[in-house]
Amino acid sequence: MYQVLYCLTDQHDWRLVALGGAVCLLASAAAISLFQRARAASGGARVSWIALDAVVAGCGIWATHFIAMQAYGPGAGGAYNIPVTVLSLIFAIAVTFVGLSISVSATRTIPVALGGAVVGGGVAAMHYTGMMALEIPARIGWATDTVAVSIVLGIVFGSLALVVAGRRDGVANALGATVLLTVAIVSHHFTAMGAVELTPDPSIVISGLSIPPASLSVLTASAAVAIIAIALAAAVLDRRAKGELGRQQVVLDTALENMSQGLCMFDADGKIMLFNERYAAMLRRTDIALTGRLLVDVLREEQAKGQWQGDADEFFARLVIDAREGRTTSQVVNRLGRSIRVVNQPMQGGGWVATFEDITEWLEAQAKISHMARHDALTGLPNRVLFHEQLEQGLRRTGSGDQLAVLCLDLDHFKDINDSLGHPIGDALLKEVGRRLKATVGESDTVARLGGDEFAVVQIGRSEEAAARCLAGRLVEVISAPYEIDDHQIVIGVSIGISLSPQDGSNADELLKNADLALYRAKADGRGTYRFFETGMDARAQARRLLEMDLRAALQRDEFQPYYQPIRDVASGRVVVFEALLRWNHPQRGLIAPINFIPLAEETGLIVQLGEFVLRSACTDAATWPDDVDVAVNLSPVQFRNPNLIASVTAALTVSGLPARRLELEITESVLLQNSEATLTTLHELRAMGVRISLDDFGTGYSSLSYLRSFPFDKIKIDRSFVSELATREDSMAIIRAVTGLGRSLGIVTTAEGVENDAQLELLRREGCTQAQGYLFSKPRPASDVALMLERPRLRASA
Repeated sequence: MYQVLYCLTDQHDWRLVALGGAVCLLASAAAISLFQRARAASGGARVSWIALDAVVAGCGIWATHFIAMQAYGPGAGGAYNIPVTVLSLIFAIAVTFVGLSISVSATRTIPVALGGAVVGGGVAAMHYTGMMALEIPARIGWATDTVAVSIVLGIVFGSLALVVAGRRDGVANALGATVLLTVAIVSHHFTAMGAVELTPDPSIVISGLSIPPASLSVLTASAAVAIIAIALAAAVLDRRAKGELGRQQVVLDTALENMSQGLCMFDADGKIMLFNERYAAMLRRTDIALTGRLLVDVLREEQAKGQWQGDADEFFARLVIDAREGRTTSQVVNRLGRSIRVVNQPMQGGGWVATFEDITEWLEAQAKISHMARHDALTGLPNRVLFHEQLEQGLRRTGSGDQLAVLCLDLDHFKDINDSLGHPIGDALLKEVGRRLKATVGESDTVARLGGDEFAVVQIGRSEEAAARCLAGRLVEVISAPYEIDDHQIVIGVSIGISLSPQDGSNADELLKNADLALYRAKADGRGTYRFFETGMDARAQARRLLEMDLRAALQRDEFQPYYQPIRDVASGRVVVFEALLRWNHPQRGLIAPINFIPLAEETGLIVQLGEFVLRSACTDAATWPDDVDVAVNLSPVQFRNPNLIASVTAALTVSGLPARRLELEITESVLLQNSEATLTTLHELRAMGVRISLDDFGTGYSSLSYLRSFPFDKIKIDRSFVSELATREDSMAIIRAVTGLGRSLGIVTTAEGVENDAQLELLRREGCTQAQGYLFSKPRPASDVALMLERPRLRASA
């Protein structure tokens, strides 16, 4: 120890010693910074950083040695052998590279320390090789103990330096490691210099390959400058890299913590490397240590708490195998009542990334969308799509002895309820009908709403058509029972068509079509009943379709013609009005009566065009008649709902030049069943124009008297059903007497329809009926016969 202190105090220039220490400190700082940068890199980039670090550290050790040697003054001149001096630099870089490679690649403390020891050994190798380059006229000896101490100091402090640097990439660790590496180099050098024993020998000659100290000073200074430049460049690059990495880390951390998905990264052994808070919260693992732990250990811990079911080892082994074989797996697991989709994506180099997405709400939304696509939004019943699927399933399930029935239901006059009471009441009624249907059918039966007021039922049984007949009867009874909806008592009927499998069809489409045909027959037979499909129904349906096609074509071919039937004043016997009645002159079928095509025209909406045609033609024809003869035109409920009705009447009067007072518009009570306020508004507008309004088929409805009170009709027409039984039934006579008396008291003209004989006419005259119409006077005739009907008092049908 005394020899070392003596060497430092008496044999060194402290100015150069300080310079050497500064160079050593700077080189050590650059070396530690590069070491930490190399640990953060991988592959070829890591090798490049290790090589640069080895060059900086080796040159720093070498420069420190030779600057310190310039400070050494043993009292004799000398020089340095060039090859050995260069060899010492090579030793410093090479051995340092080996030590750094060991430490950079290691994750445990012992290998890192071993690499630091190799770096310390490199300091010793460089120092003693550099001492071998010294040529002076003296023999150099060594104190063995001191040499050993110097080597140990280099190794110990070198190990500590890299261990501290490898723990964490922080300022404190970098500073501590820099000081320790500086101490390793300086303590080794000066301890080793204290071990030098010089014995003067003038016989020793300096070789020709030596370099004088002055030249070496320049070389050492140049090396020091180069080291400083390299160190500064490395520090700048490292700072920039760290800054960029820091920014990327902030972005990555922000992205991870703001992900809607949970994320966890595992290494090849299944150890948790990285996770975000969403992952921990989603899997309820916030109270469990996760980082650095094997997933299987976490699962075992949860399994012990009853939070995870299954075989943890088997599950973990399957994940590791899938990752090693590069398979991406996906599954949906249930975790504490939540549905979580887990996707395991293998990583290059081993390990995998697992993402966890809570899809509970998404699954619920998908289920809701699927339900909405296959169910009726109003009633919650299956819609047409689902009904068709369930019907096909029912057909596949039924055996040879099973009977499947399809019932198509349609509410009678539902549109009238909708129009008179409003859509909210109509919707409430449909919901109640759906509830009653579901409560009436069997557990294995299916009820669906096909659209509007149309429902359907699939029934499966073994009792032939008896079960379907029984169910249809119950449905008619249940649906026809009164409803109480928003203080309204509603009574509505239902018509049902039934088809049976296999006799009426073996597939869903055929059964539905035939049940619909049977439904149409039930409506035609008076509604409020049910009918089974019969083979002839299809032929009738085809005939109806052909008639509809002919009806549409007839409008284009002008096959329609207005006929007129006279209405006579009972007292005077003269014709006062002609009622316009439409006839269809079919090119093959001949003259078709209105009863055969008007209902079809109303169903298809063609009645609007036909009505406008009759109105225009009647006004045009009436304009040529005597001024005291009027014309009456019927308006159907469909035509009355047309918003262009007022415009059509106005146009017909304007084009024809017929005064409005000569036009009578006849409506039935079904028109008044519609929206009463809008209906009355339209009637008052027509009345304000001067057009007269007549109530047709009076006495057949249930609220005729209330209609007379709500609107001042100009005429009421007594239905032919009362007139035909006038002479045989006293109640018919009483009704006519009451109606004619009501007309006189209200100042309303009364017209009796269907007068066919003189006895009926005489009774009507006696009861004070104002006008009469019927075959007693004339059947409907074309416009060319109007003059004849005006001249002759009676043109009987037989004529």
